[in-house]
This record gives sequence, C-alpha cells and structure tokens, in this order.
Amino acid sequence: MSSSAPSCHSGGGGVAAPAGTPVVALAGAPNVGKSTLFNRLTGARREVGNWPGTTVEVGRGLLTEGEHHYDVVDLPGAYSLDPLSPDEELTRRLLVDVAADERPEVVAVVCDAARMARSLYLVRQLRETDQRLVVVLTMTDIAHRHGLRVDTDALAQVLGVPVVAVDPRHRRDKVAFVDAVTRALAAPAPTPVVAAPATDGPDLLALPDERFAWIETVVARSVRHEDDGRVRLSDRLDRVALSPVFGPVLFLAAMWGVFELTTTAAAPLQDALDWLFSGPITSGAQWLLDALGLGSTWVAGLVVSGLIAGVGMLLTFVPLMAIMFVLLALLEDSGYLARAAVVADRLMRAIGLPGRAFLPLIVGFGCNVPAVSATRILPHARQRALTALLVPFTSCSARLAVFVMMATIFFPAHAGTVVFAMYLISIAFVIVVGLALRSTLWRTMGSDPLIIDLPPYQRPTARLTLSVTWLRLGGFLRTAGGIIVATVIAVWFLQAVPAVSGYAFGAVPVQDSLYARAAQTVSPVFEPAGFGTWETTSALVVGFVAKEAVISSWAQTYSAEEPASSDAPGQLGTLVRQDFDDSSGGHPAAAAWAFMIFLLAYTPCVATVAAQRRELGTRWALFGIGMQLTIAWIVAVAVFQIGSRL
Repeated sequence: MSSSAPSCHSGGGGVAAPAGTPVVALAGAPNVGKSTLFNRLTGARREVGNWPGTTVEVGRGLLTEGEHHYDVVDLPGAYSLDPLSPDEELTRRLLVDVAADERPEVVAVVCDAARMARSLYLVRQLRETDQRLVVVLTMTDIAHRHGLRVDTDALAQVLGVPVVAVDPRHRRDKVAFVDAVTRALAAPAPTPVVAAPATDGPDLLALPDERFAWIETVVARSVRHEDDGRVRLSDRLDRVALSPVFGPVLFLAAMWGVFELTTTAAAPLQDALDWLFSGPITSGAQWLLDALGLGSTWVAGLVVSGLIAGVGMLLTFVPLMAIMFVLLALLEDSGYLARAAVVADRLMRAIGLPGRAFLPLIVGFGCNVPAVSATRILPHARQRALTALLVPFTSCSARLAVFVMMATIFFPAHAGTVVFAMYLISIAFVIVVGLALRSTLWRTMGSDPLIIDLPPYQRPTARLTLSVTWLRLGGFLRTAGGIIVATVIAVWFLQAVPAVSGYAFGAVPVQDSLYARAAQTVSPVFEPAGFGTWETTSALVVGFVAKEAVISSWAQTYSAEEPASSDAPGQLGTLVRQDFDDSSGGHPAAAAWAFMIFLLAYTPCVATVAAQRRELGTRWALFGIGMQLTIAWIVAVAVFQIGSRL
C-alpha cells in the first residue's frame, strides 16, 4: 500500500474532531440522501440536491450528541466497491484498500428504502469484510407512498448489523443514528459473509450471482409490498417529463419560467437596494469622511467611488441570485432535474459524452468551479477532459448578474426572455463546440448510454430549499466580500494613477488614468464587435478575475468620470447605453447581443482556470483559454455585423 494513499483518519475539511474520535463513514449510492444526512448530523453546509452526482469530494464534520462524539466522513457516491470513475475509486480506497488501522471504525451505508435492492449490493460487498456496519434507511416516506414497508428488525436480523430508519430532510432521528453507531462500536466485529470463490472459466460469474441471490433473499424477508395496482402519479408525470417530444418542451418551459420570474420579482428589490447604496449609504459615507477631514482626499475616492459604487452595485443583484437559487433548489429537491438529465442524454451522446456528463454541466450553471471538479464522476479520462473544457460555456450565476443588467438596459420589456435566450445560446455553445472537439481531437471516443437512478418525486421542504439557497448565495457573497473587494481596490488604484503629467494621485480624470490608457490599447480589437470602447474593454479584462466584477468595474468607471455627482451609480444604465450607442454607430441592440455572447464564451474566471489546471493540467487549461477567446471573438463579431445590418 502506498504511503501516499488517503485514509479516513487523515485531515479534512470541516470542524476538526479531537484526536482518537471514532470515524464514521457515510457510504451509499448517489442520491440516497448521504449529504443531507451529513448536514443534519454535523451541522455542516454541504451542497445537497435530489439528483445524482451531488457529492464528488470527501466532506468531514464533527457529530456531537450528548456524551458521544464522532468524526463523520461523507464519501462520494458509489453503487459498489467495483469503481467505474475516480470518485468511486476514492470510496473504495478509503473503505477497503487502506491498512486496517486507517479505515473508519464504522461504515454507515445509506440505503433508499424505496429502492432497497439497488442499495444492498454495496452492503453485501462490505459484509464480506470484517468492517463494522450500520445500515441507514432514508426515503421511508417515499417508500410508504409506493406501497412498501421495510421491517427494520427483520432487516437487521438478516443482515447481522444494526439498522436504523431516519428522515434527515425533516431533521428527525439523529439520536437513533447515534444509538445505532454506538451499538455497532460496542459489538464484536461482525463475522464476514462467506462469498463463493471466483474462478476462471464458466464459474467466473458465480460471485455476482450469489450476491444478487442474497439481495433477493434479504428483500423478500424484510420488505412488504402493498401495491394496489393503481398507476401512480409519479408514473403519469414521468410519461410527460421523460417523453422524447414533451420532455424537452417541458424542460425549456421550466427554465424560461425560472428566468422570467427571477427578473420580474427581483426588479423592485434591486431598485430599492440601488437607491440605498447610491443615496443614503453614499451620502452617509461622504458625511462621515467630511467630518473626519478626509472628504477631499484619495481616501474618499476609494471609499465612495470605489468600494461603495463597485461593491454596492454588485450587491443590488443579491435578490436576483436568491430568487433564482430558490427556484432551482425547488426543481432539484422535487426530483425534476434528474429527469432533465434523461431528456438531455440524447444530446450528450451526440457529442460523445455519457448522459452523466449532464450533471457537471448543470452544476456549471450555478458555478463553473465545482462543475469542473464534478467531472470526476465520469469513468474515462477523455470524457472528463472534454466535459471540463465545455463547462466554461455554461452560463454561471456570475454571468447572470451581467445578463440581467444588460437585458434591463437594452431590452426592458423582454428582460426575462433575453436572459433565457442567453442560456439557450449557452447550451448551443456546449453542443457545437463539443461536436467540433469530438470530430477533431477525440474522433475515436465512443459514447455510453445513460445509467441513472431516478430519484422519487417529492415535495420540497422549506428548510432544505432555504439551506441550499443560502449555501449558494453565501458562495456569491463570499466572492463579493473577497475577490470583488480586492478587484475593486485594484481597479480604483489604476484609475487613481495618472498616465499624463499635471495630475496628482487620486485626482485624475479616469480617461487620463493608467487604467484607461491600458484598456485603450486593447479596445480596437473589439471595434468589429460594436463595443470597442475602453470602458467596456477594461470591464472584460476585470471580468477575467470574476465575471460579476464587470458590473463593479463599470460602476467605478462611470462614477469616477463624474465625481461631483453623488448619484452616478444610479445612472449606470444610461451611461452604458450611451457608450454602446456611440461605439456601435447607432446599433446598440446588436452590440449588446455581441457583448453578452462574448461575455458568455470568453475566458472563464481565474478560479475556473485553476480548477481546469488541477483536473487537466496546464497544457489543456491554456488550450481552453485560447479556444474560448477565439470562439467568443469570432461569434461576437458575426453577431454584431449581421445584427447591425438587419
């Protein structure tokens, strides 16, 4: 065993457990509720969702209940100990391949009570070892609706390990889980189930056959069917959601509804926050600086024209993000997005990717960084590379803020539809670029059919929906509080440095600053696309750090041009439209479309590039940057040149 192999006793994220704390590993197939249970037990805020592939890394947290303390590890989803992807391989290594003293003290195998047979193969493989086990049943409410009753006592007897039913979605049965783990630790190590030896020749399949026969026996002894023969609502819904004709229509309608409702509901909240930052907060900050004798210094410029104008403008989009995250969380928790993966499987196979590649791409619409990491669920290296190169073409939530702003400025009566169209264009980029890469770089790569365990439809819970929303919104806010603040300060500093003589630091018109002069050297490249001004070019350069920084860059630039106007940030839309009108020769709508498409397709943020470098290596990360810049420029120029002539 290599000394570099990971173990469940090595360090990890989350709250550190005291030395000697027993390790409890949560294992199980994707989408059985492991991460939800992990969050409930440890109080962590791990990404959860009602669709497979949510967890692709190891999570860690401390479980405390009374006098009991356990170090809980949330392993990547795995159907068995026979790995088909890097994340499943990691689960096997942590449970089986490491030395005995590096394995978890207890493995809690999380099983879907509505689909017991699918969950028991992993249980059987672990029962062939001397590992202490606890079987945790989730989805019991779904099982009841399907006419299934699991006898936990009978199941515990036939398995020979403690069994506990929990409902982590409704925050119940934490004590029962701790009690089962405590009993497993106190009991002697279970006697391994004797497996038939696998031999060469006709008996090679004896072991899997024996396991499946064992599973049938377990289910027969512990699960009672109460099927009344009626066609259930979930089956009727799936006839539409999974239909090759109505399925795509339903998916597009759902996405259009999300963006239309998001832009409509968020508008009054955004206006209120814009008034707050451009009015009372700006005036109050200026009054305080005047009182401190700093009102006419560079400090006032940094605070008012820099931090308040830049970060304040960005924070006005928080309501929009929150509403969108709530709606997407509802779709996930209901079980619908897994059906969308089935609908998209035909497109995935057309570009040589398995249907599972849809899952990282869907994650990319939230944030490209975890989406690149999520490619680990794919079984083959070339599939992971292709998917990781396509992920940046998915429109992340950071781009959403810019799209909404542009749509509101240039197409106010149809903002929601315009934003929805950008997401359709994003999907088109993924398909077309995927086909091009497959036909050139990966001509020999085959396609695999989609094998996915569809989660049951379920009524979303307010607690889980709000928890997921806050988790994602918190990531956005951390960006605004970290990278964006640093970017705002850097932009302000460059705008404060004069590029010509006769001006002091912090007292230079922005068009004569180092920031503007540097952007002016690049802006001619974008003249054929209709937005070749230094204000727009500089915002795109700043957007390489973080896409949402485009807004804060504009807010700083236009505020700096009119330092005497305390409400300049509120005039941002008018000033942006005026610049696009001038740079496009009177075709601002065509230039706006070209700009949004360039923003969608050009180089991803530095965090995404770093994730690509980690997963693919430096050469492929640089290839991705060059490819996206080239495609973005060509398409943006074509859109403007054609659009300005129509």
